[in-house]
Amino acid sequence: MNDDFAKFIDELRSRVSISEVVGEKVKLQKRGREYTGLCPFHQEKTPSFTINESKGFYHCFGCGAHGDAVTFLMNKDGLPFIDAVKKLAARVGMTLPPLSKENQEAAQHRKSLYEIMEMAAVFYEKNLYMPVGAQGLNYFRNKRGLSDDIIKKFRLGYAPNNNGLKAELASKGVSEQDMADLGLITSPEDTTRTPSDFFRDRVMIPIMDKQKNIIAFGGRILGDGQPKYLNSPETPVFNKRRILYNMNNAREPAYAQKRLIICEGYMDVIALDSFNFGYAVAPLGTALTEEQIIEAWKVCANPTLCFDGDGAGVKAAIRSVDRVLPILRAGYSVNYIFLKEKKDPDELLHTLGPAVFERYLSRAKPLVDILWHKCKMNKETETPEQKALIEKETYEEVAKIKDNQIRNYYMQEMKKRIYYTFGKGADFQKLRQNSPTPPQQQIQRQPFTKTQFKTYQNALPKSYNLVKKPPLTDLFLRKIVAAMMIFPQLIKQYEEQLMSFDIGTSATAKILNEIIELNQESEHLDSEILIEKLKLNYKSEIENLWELDMYRLQKTDERDLKHEISEGLKNIQLKQIDIDIKECMTLMKNNPSEAEDAMKRYQQLNVERNKILQSVE
Repeated sequence: MNDDFAKFIDELRSRVSISEVVGEKVKLQKRGREYTGLCPFHQEKTPSFTINESKGFYHCFGCGAHGDAVTFLMNKDGLPFIDAVKKLAARVGMTLPPLSKENQEAAQHRKSLYEIMEMAAVFYEKNLYMPVGAQGLNYFRNKRGLSDDIIKKFRLGYAPNNNGLKAELASKGVSEQDMADLGLITSPEDTTRTPSDFFRDRVMIPIMDKQKNIIAFGGRILGDGQPKYLNSPETPVFNKRRILYNMNNAREPAYAQKRLIICEGYMDVIALDSFNFGYAVAPLGTALTEEQIIEAWKVCANPTLCFDGDGAGVKAAIRSVDRVLPILRAGYSVNYIFLKEKKDPDELLHTLGPAVFERYLSRAKPLVDILWHKCKMNKETETPEQKALIEKETYEEVAKIKDNQIRNYYMQEMKKRIYYTFGKGADFQKLRQNSPTPPQQQIQRQPFTKTQFKTYQNALPKSYNLVKKPPLTDLFLRKIVAAMMIFPQLIKQYEEQLMSFDIGTSATAKILNEIIELNQESEHLDSEILIEKLKLNYKSEIENLWELDMYRLQKTDERDLKHEISEGLKNIQLKQIDIDIKECMTLMKNNPSEAEDAMKRYQQLNVERNKILQSVE
């Protein structure tokens, strides 16, 4: 970035009101000198998203999103940096300074390529309504049931089989080199033959970027030839791994309704739009990519992947699991629907109607269900060895999740499902896996023997641990984080123990999770390297961590810190156990029907309390 442009950006930030920019997307409330609201980047019920107007930035204490007005438009609307700058500049009446000569030439060339693609789109549109395109128009209107308004909205067209596009573009001064670079013509290996149109005798579907520039085409053959669908090759303006078809139209409705449907093909998207599902997109002839999932998350935290109910649809869904797992992050995932009767969305909508499709959407399955199905599908479960293999492969799948916190929750969920499916499942199948009902009430309804009760206690999810997860205060968390930053060897020592505590969702908790994740990525983590890596995402938080400076100045000994952390955790656990014991005593006194179970828990809590008191560091 040159000096003039850097100064322009600084001036732009000073003129733009970030609260007004964000306020167009988020309902804000004034709180002193700041504004608060529900974070637009993750799902939450309690506001953790704040805006500091004087400093010109936003920050979410829930998911860590942070930035200025430019960053907000880039992340929320999916705009490139320069487009976000242009949009804000127009808002306050500023004119961008001239770019360097090299950048100007590149921008001008790119603009000319968009203009050529626009000429091609207009040519295809015109041909659809000419005699040569009658078969294509009949296909859209009668076979697909599309109205003229939908045909025009999606700028559908027809490519004749006469090299007409090449002639049309040549008449307007477009070189064969530019046509070839944009994938509009193809050059035969036989150099004695002349290049010809890439798309011939196909109905045409233009592909646009978010700014509605034509960047590529998809063409469907009308007869029985192959390939049925043909897409533009990669070009200077088209990267198929990053683009989702129809995002230019679907972005606003998806954001407004918090819904995004990802289908398998263009015609499914167009059919859904014609039935008022205006928030559908599709990958471009390839399996869904990580880049496309991230693009989808920019407008909807939980998009729904829609697959045909046949074997191919299930296989495609399974492949998508491998793409999603490594990039999962808090608040962001995907849901799945599978259409039965071997119908795609287009067929289902025209035969059964939009109400049936809406029912599918309302019953979408979460990612965790599809992962579990993937791990079990086509597997024998007759012998202990076969069950052990499923368990092993399930844990290997969960290990693909890079986010430490999410990986832990998935591991917990999969252990529960493995137990209920392959363990003492007969006694537990009737229990609701995610029921908030306390264990003692479930046991009251299920008359277990003593042996069954003990087995049940051992198999409960962590949310039903004998000792409830005691919360750690942010002050104590700060001490733990500072100690680990100075002595990284403490991370491994306390990582598992900290899983028994509720660390909350504060910025300090996020730093702790990242510390654990960084430690898992490196066997020997140096203190200074750890701190530098953490500063990449939490610079201001680290600089304000006074405990870190205090431990350094005092040259605190590692053994002293270990003792302080261990004693602190032990005291917090004991305090929680005392609370749980009092709860049991109240149940024994006031609820005769639950007295027996409360007594059992009371006795076990006392055993746990004695273990902690007798533990030696």
